[in-house]
Amino acid sequence: MAVAFLSLLAPSALLAQTLKPLAHQPPDGAGICFQLTDGNVLCQGNGESDWYRLSPDVNGSYLNGTWTKVGSLQAGYVPDAFASAVLADGRVVIVGGEYNNNQFTLTNQGAVYSPATGTWTPLKPPSFWPFIGDSPSAVLPNGKFMVGNKLLTTSAVLDPLTLTWSMVGTAGKSDFNAEEGWTLLPDGSIFTFDVKNAPNAERYIPTAQRWINAGNTIVDLHSPSPFGCLTYGNNRCYFPPGEVGPAILRPDGTVFAAGSTPMNENTAHTAIYTPPDTIRGTGSWTVGPDFPRGDEAGDSFAALLTNGNVLVLGVTGRLYEFDGTNLNAGPSASGALMVLPTGEVLVTSFPAQLYTSSGTYNPAWAPAITSVPTSVTRGSTYKISGTQFNGLSQAAAFGDEFETATNYPLVRLTNQSTGHVFYARTHDHSTMGVATGSKIVSTNFDVPAGAESGATTLEVVANGIPSPPVTVTVN
Repeated sequence: MAVAFLSLLAPSALLAQTLKPLAHQPPDGAGICFQLTDGNVLCQGNGESDWYRLSPDVNGSYLNGTWTKVGSLQAGYVPDAFASAVLADGRVVIVGGEYNNNQFTLTNQGAVYSPATGTWTPLKPPSFWPFIGDSPSAVLPNGKFMVGNKLLTTSAVLDPLTLTWSMVGTAGKSDFNAEEGWTLLPDGSIFTFDVKNAPNAERYIPTAQRWINAGNTIVDLHSPSPFGCLTYGNNRCYFPPGEVGPAILRPDGTVFAAGSTPMNENTAHTAIYTPPDTIRGTGSWTVGPDFPRGDEAGDSFAALLTNGNVLVLGVTGRLYEFDGTNLNAGPSASGALMVLPTGEVLVTSFPAQLYTSSGTYNPAWAPAITSVPTSVTRGSTYKISGTQFNGLSQAAAFGDEFETATNYPLVRLTNQSTGHVFYARTHDHSTMGVATGSKIVSTNFDVPAGAESGATTLEVVANGIPSPPVTVTVN
C-alpha cells in the first residue's frame, strides 16, 4: 500500500520540480551549509573540521558557482551535529557537537567564523556548562544567540558584541531540551513541541524569561529512541528521549510540524500550530496530512520555499512539499536543505544539487525598500531601510540541531549594462525577528570593491524573495 500510495503522489510533483547537480561539486562533499551575508555559502566538508565557500558566478548562478577552501576549525574540534547560526553582524557561530572526532562526547567546544578573514576563532563555552552536544538554538530578535542545555531545562545566551555567555531564566519548562527544535515566531517567542513530554508543546517568552504552555499536538509527533544509556564524559549516561521532525513557520503565520513514527504505529504524522493573538496565549492545533507509510521526518531537514510551501526531506530520501493542505511527494535526494538568494534550495550530500519548485511568491511577502542612497561608491558602507527585510520565517529547520536559518537581508547589485551580479555584504541588522510587517527595519551594506560602475539595480533579498528593485549609481 505504501508503494502504491507514493507512486500516485510522485508523478505530478515530478513534473513541476527539478533537481540539478552543481556544475562544480564540493571538494570534500558538503554537510551543513550557511548563507553568508555577502552572497557566498559556507559549507562543512566531510572531514568535519574543513570548510569550503561556494561563490556564485558573475551571473549570480550558484549552479555554476565555484568552491574555495577557507580556514579550518581549531585543533581538536571536529564536530558533527551542533547548535549554529548566522549572527546579525554576518559572522557564523557553531557551538557543541553530539560527536567530536566521530566519538559521542557532547563536546562544549565552539567557534566563530569571520567572512572578512575566512578564518575560525575558538569560542569559550558557558563556564557553567561542561557539555553542550546537539542542543537547540535560535537567534533572538535582539540579535543574541540562545542555546538550550541538552541535558537540562536551562538556557544561555551569547552576546555577539562581547562573545560572552549569560544564563537566562527558563521557569516553566516542561522537559529537558534534548532532541527538540526551536522555531522563532513573529511575536519574538520561541516555539517547540516536546520530545520527552510529547505531545506537549511550549513557547519561550524572552521578555519574561519563562516557558508557557502551547497546547497539545493532538497526534504524536515523536518516535521512541532505540538506545539505552549512551556514555559520555566520566561514565555519565544520556538516555535519548526519541526524535521529532522539523517545524517551519509559514507565510500565513501557522507552523507546520513534521513528525517521526510513534511507538506501536506504522505511520508518521504532521500537525499545524496556529500561534495565539496575545503573547501569553496558548494557540491552537489541527491535524496535518500523514506521511506515506514507511516514511517520516524524524531528525531530518525542512525549508520554506518562495512559493510558500514547506519542503521536507523524508528519511527514505523522498522530498515532499506541504502546500497548506496536502503533503505532495517529489523527487528523491539527501542532505541538508537551505534556501539560496535565487529562490533555489541547496541540497547537500553527494551530489550537491539545486532544487527548484513551481509557482512564485506573493508580492505581499517581499521586502520593500523605503530609503537607500541613490549613489554609492565602491568600498564604502551605507545604510538601507525598509520593511520585511528579515522575511516571514527562519525558513530552515531540523529535528533539533543543524540550525541554518536565513531570516536576514542580503543586498544584490546587478549592473544594468553587463547583467553581472554582485552581493554587498550586509551586517548589523536592526532586528533578527521574523514577519516584522510594516515596521521600518534596516541593515548596513558594503559595496564590493570589485563591483562594476554605472547604473545598477539594487534589491534586498530575504529567504530567496527579492524586493521591488531600485536603481542606484555605483561609482
